[in-house]
Amino acid sequence: MEKEKLARIIATGGGLGFLPKAPGTWGAIGAVAFYALFGPYLNALLQSLIAIVLILSGIWASEIYAQKKDKDPQEVVIDEIAGQWLTLVSFNISPLNLILGFFFFRLFDIWKPLPIKLGEKLPGGIGIMMDDILAGIAANLCLRFINQFLLS
Repeated sequence: MEKEKLARIIATGGGLGFLPKAPGTWGAIGAVAFYALFGPYLNALLQSLIAIVLILSGIWASEIYAQKKDKDPQEVVIDEIAGQWLTLVSFNISPLNLILGFFFFRLFDIWKPLPIKLGEKLPGGIGIMMDDILAGIAANLCLRFINQFLLS
């Protein structure tokens, strides 16, 4: 498979980025669904390794794909997929965790408070991915706080 075609498949989340209206939301929903299906069979280490693979492949793919498009084309959703996955890493699969994780990730991804906003100012694929990586970390911390102090 040629490099550009593989980059397009990865960058657009297998085509999720081409769904109408709010492609980033579709990418995040895809990640939640994948986590709900496969997360129970993976320990925290494997979930973390998947996050690393998503991040590294996302940097590579979005860099290549965006060279022929805008700086951050809206159909590139690997950043939302990686950020949403990071949000959920090491959490038990429960409807509440999935819903809250989705809510917090999309909140931080759209709102982009500092330092999340600074992440998108980085060049190329790193800039496309970094704000969502930071949003995923922030959302993970919020979900961790809720699970530790409010749901225990």
